[in-house]
Amino acid sequence: MEITSAAHYDRVLRYFDEDGDGKISPSELRNRLGLIGGELLPEEAEAAVESLDSDGDGLLCVGDIERLLDVGEEEKLKDLREAFGLYDAEGCGFITPKSLKRMLKKLGETKSTAECKVMIRRFDLNGDGLISFEEFQIMMA
Repeated sequence: MEITSAAHYDRVLRYFDEDGDGKISPSELRNRLGLIGGELLPEEAEAAVESLDSDGDGLLCVGDIERLLDVGEEEKLKDLREAFGLYDAEGCGFITPKSLKRMLKKLGETKSTAECKVMIRRFDLNGDGLISFEEFQIMMA
């Protein structure tokens, strides 16, 4: 199941929607975040809801949740592309054993080319000896 499916958004809304009205109030947001270890001051919860509220009713609906999570996914994808770029130093669109070896060395870990080939093989879904961005996404999930 895709992480950004409509069912996922509905589950998120239902989790935060304590009174079952189909919307999330600032106090519901604050209470539920508190249950999972987060902490928001009342004014922070108000500001968060106000910034995300698309219809001006002071509450979050499923569409607001969807937009919030989609932005999070876009940011995650951007971060993954940046990380991939660090490994794809040659700019060829793939992580090669040579580029992996070089990046690991920069990170303070010495591996042979053969060891890097073995590491790549574990995530190389099409067997070409390289890690594409799509394979990198799966590896990082």
